[in-house]
Amino acid sequence: MSGVRVLVGTRKGAFVLTSDGTRERWDVSGPHFGGWEIYHLKGSPADPNRLYASQSSSWFGQVIQRSNDGGKTWQTAGNKLAYEGATGTHLWYDGTPRPWEFARVWHLEPSLTDPDTVYAGVQDAALFRSVDGAQTWQELPGLRGHKSASLWQPGAGGLCLHTIVLDPSHPERIFIAISAAGVFRSDDAGKTWQPMNRGLRSEQIPDPTAEVGHCVHRIAMHRSRPGVLFMQKHWDVMRSDDAGESWREISGNLPTDFGFPIDVHAHEPDTIYVVPIKSDSEHYVPDARLRVYRSRTGGNEWEALTNGLPQRDCYVNVLRDAMAVDSLDPCGVYFGTTGGQVYASANAGDRWAPIVRDLPSVVSVEVQTLP
Repeated sequence: MSGVRVLVGTRKGAFVLTSDGTRERWDVSGPHFGGWEIYHLKGSPADPNRLYASQSSSWFGQVIQRSNDGGKTWQTAGNKLAYEGATGTHLWYDGTPRPWEFARVWHLEPSLTDPDTVYAGVQDAALFRSVDGAQTWQELPGLRGHKSASLWQPGAGGLCLHTIVLDPSHPERIFIAISAAGVFRSDDAGKTWQPMNRGLRSEQIPDPTAEVGHCVHRIAMHRSRPGVLFMQKHWDVMRSDDAGESWREISGNLPTDFGFPIDVHAHEPDTIYVVPIKSDSEHYVPDARLRVYRSRTGGNEWEALTNGLPQRDCYVNVLRDAMAVDSLDPCGVYFGTTGGQVYASANAGDRWAPIVRDLPSVVSVEVQTLP
C-alpha cells in the first residue's frame, strides 16, 4: 500500500509526518533544525528520498539543507546564493529607490524530472537554480533584469518571489509569482520573462489595471491541464485558461475573497480549494470558524467544508505555502495553521482531522506520495 509523507515547515523547525495509504495513524519526526525558521520544505518528484529545506534565522542568515533519505538525516548544501552584480534598484514602500537586498529563500521547487535540479525563489524577488543538488546556485538574471523591475513594490511580507510552477508539458516554461509585482512567465527556461497579469485589478495601486504591481498570493496548476491556472490574489480568486495570458474572477459565493493558499485536487482538475480569511488587516478566519472552501466547477460555485474543523473561537490563518494535496485515491488534502495545527482529509475535504497539534506556527505544508 502506498504511503504519504507530509513535510511541515514552521517558525521553530521542520516536522516530517508519515502514514500508510489509509492516512489514519501518523508518525511524527522532529523538530529538525529546532529553533530555526523553516520557510519551505519540499521533496523531489523524481526521487522520493530527496528533500530540500530553506532554513533561516536573523542571527545566522540563510541556509539550504538537503536530505537523501527522506528526512532521516540532513546535510548543509551550498548556500552561496547572491545576486549577479550589486547594481540596480527597486521602489520601496514610500516610492523611493532602494538597492536589492537578499533576505531569505521563500520557496524551493525541485525539477519534475531531475532530483539534482532545484529552483529557489528569494526576497528581494529573484530566481535561482541549482543543477547539482543545491551545492552551487546561479541566478537567472533575466527576471530581475526585466524592464519593469524598478517598479516592483514589496507586499506586507516583503518583495518576495514565493511561488514557482513548472509546466510538465513544456519543459522550458516556468511561472513565478511575486508579492507585489504579479505573475511572470518564461518560455525559454528562465532567460526571458513576460508579465502575465492581464485581467487583474488592484484598487490599492495608482493604476488598478497596471501591467505589474499586483499582489498575487499564490498560483496553482493541475499537471494534466497546465494551460489552466488558478490564483489567490490580495482580494479576488482568479482563473486563467490560456497559460496566464488573461485572468477572470471566480470568487463567486465565497464569504470573502481574501486569503493566501489555493490548490487543485489531484484527479479532478476543476476541483479547487481555498481558505478565506476576514481581510487584509484581520488575518484570521471569518466568524471565528475554520472553513476550507471547495469548488467542483472550476470556480464561482463554492461549498464550505467544516466536518472536523473548529467552528467557534478560532482565530488562525493559513499561509500561502501551507496547503497541499496527495495523489492517492481518494485524494488527500492537508493544511497547517498559524496556531500550529496540521489538518488532513483522506476524502478530498469531506471530513477533517488533526494530524498533530501545538506545533510552532506553520509556514508551509508539502506532501509526497510514497511507493
